[in-house]
Amino acid sequence: MNKAILMGRLVRDPEIRTTQSGISVCNFTVACDRRSRAADGTRQNTADFIPCVAWRQQAEFITKYFYKGDRILLVGTIQPRSWEDQSGQRRYTTEVIVDEVEFCESRRGDRQVDVDGGHKDYVASTPIDSGGDDFLATPDDDETALPFDF
Repeated sequence: MNKAILMGRLVRDPEIRTTQSGISVCNFTVACDRRSRAADGTRQNTADFIPCVAWRQQAEFITKYFYKGDRILLVGTIQPRSWEDQSGQRRYTTEVIVDEVEFCESRRGDRQVDVDGGHKDYVASTPIDSGGDDFLATPDDDETALPFDF
């Protein structure tokens, strides 16, 4: 069985393209926390950066509703692939091909697109945790240790 379930935050805005045959494909990276203990017993928080790919309606949905820093829950399959770059070198990557996607939080306020550069910003938005991951919370969780800015 090949099944991946990820919960994390988008590292940057999802990027959508269209194939020559007109199929939408969206690439994005999810930062997932990994908690461990150091040799001295202190907690360490690190992040794994997982490349993800969504196709067709999933690609359009993700591009429309998810932005850098948003928490996302997804289910997919792990798929390795290889290609030859412009210099003729063989490159390899492993991605999660998205089958299902869920919101993990909601925001108040509307989103708008900046006129200078097309960046997506929030207008009067405040994150409201939906409680979807309360079972993971511990008293010494530090949510300020994210690997990107809001």
